[in-house]
Amino acid sequence: MTISIEEQILRKIRKAKRGSLFFPEYFSAFGSAGTVGKSLFRLVQMGELYRVATGIYVRPGKDEVLGTVLPGIEEIAEAIRKRDKARIVPTGSYALYKLGLTTQVPMNVVYYTDSTARKIKVGKQTITFKRASARNLSAIGDTSKLVIQAMKTIGKDKVTEEELGKIRELLRQEKPFHLQHDLKIAPEWIRKLLKP
Repeated sequence: MTISIEEQILRKIRKAKRGSLFFPEYFSAFGSAGTVGKSLFRLVQMGELYRVATGIYVRPGKDEVLGTVLPGIEEIAEAIRKRDKARIVPTGSYALYKLGLTTQVPMNVVYYTDSTARKIKVGKQTITFKRASARNLSAIGDTSKLVIQAMKTIGKDKVTEEELGKIRELLRQEKPFHLQHDLKIAPEWIRKLLKP
C-alpha cells in the first residue's frame, strides 16, 4: 500500500516536538515542490500545521491557558540560520531591545547575515536579513556582539553614561576570551568607551 505524500509529511511532523519549524524543502524526498506545497496547504487547513510566513510552517505548541503557542521572531530567525548554514547578528533597535536598553519591541527586526538578503513577514512584524561584511559577523560573544551593534545604533557621541554603565554591567557576564576577541574587531570609538 502506498502512503500519500500528505501522510508521509504528517508522520514526519508528528515525530517532531511541538513548536518545531518546517520548510517545504524538508519534505523534498516525498515528492515535487508543487505536490509538497499542496500537501502542506491541506495540512494547514486540517489544523495539523500553522503557516508562520511564506514557506515557513510550525507544528504549534498547545498551552492550557494561552491555547495555540507560535514560535517567536528569534526562533524563526534561528531556524532560517540553521537551514541556510549562515551566520546572523541582531542589529539596530532589536540589539538594544535584547540588551534591555529599550523596552520598545521593534516591529522590524533586522539581522546581518552572510546568506541571502530577504524580508519575512510574521504577523505584524517583519524580519529583515541584510547581507553584511564578514567583519560585521565575526563577533563571537553572545552579549558582546549585541553590544557592538547596539552602540553603533546609538551613535558615536550619543551613548549616555547610564547606557554605558548598563552595557559594562552586561559585559561582566561575557566570557573573557569572547570579550577580548570582540573588542579587537569593534570600531575604535567603541573600544575606547568599553576599555575602562
